[in-house]
Amino acid sequence: QVQLVESGGGLVQTGGSLRLSCAASGRTFGSHAMGWFRQAPGKEREVVAAINWWNGSSQYYADSVKGRFTISRDNAKKTVDLQMNSLKPEDTAVYYCAAQQRGSTVYTEAKEYGFWGQGIQVTVSS
Repeated sequence: QVQLVESGGGLVQTGGSLRLSCAASGRTFGSHAMGWFRQAPGKEREVVAAINWWNGSSQYYADSVKGRFTISRDNAKKTVDLQMNSLKPEDTAVYYCAAQQRGSTVYTEAKEYGFWGQGIQVTVSS
């Protein structure tokens, strides 16, 4: 079992920055692929960024966040972070951290992840 807890959300103005962090339990965090998803009201959950296992050599970003968001992982701390810069009102959503135990590649579909955090609200005001 993997337990995930997100932190770092909140309210920020357009153009501002936030850093989300996801803390994971378990002994084998380094071997997990990780992802950040978001869900806005009335919309489907969508992938924001994903990273593969160990040194995170493979990363994926949704087109809408490329150049603004950065995913990173710290296996010693068992955390995966999402640095969000130049935030826009359309980034407003509940953000979820997800883990996939078969971690050699990046996964971009929600159905591919077996473990989820509870979600954290990010609100960008105009």
